[in-house]
Amino acid sequence: MAAEVAEQSIEATGADVPTGTGEPDAAQRILGLRERINEIDHELIALWQERAALSQQVGRTRMASGGTRLVLSREREILDRFREALGADGTQLALLLLRAGRGPL
Repeated sequence: MAAEVAEQSIEATGADVPTGTGEPDAAQRILGLRERINEIDHELIALWQERAALSQQVGRTRMASGGTRLVLSREREILDRFREALGADGTQLALLLLRAGRGPL
């Protein structure tokens, strides 16, 4: 059944990517929405990489000046900010961001 829907989607839109619907207007709308999602993903990846590089620079600068590897109060602040804005998923996202910036503990 799912394969039939995917095949219908390709035929209906003329696209190489299945949309999950055989209705041409809906398929075109989905393709447009996916295009914007892909743009956002590209921006998120670039921002993720920039944030990680900046965080690594902070850590190197702090350690080179005799400071600690981590500042737990700063990490807690970041976790709280993401949790308040995004709920439980925000906490998980913040943990991933922190790890990308400082490496695994």
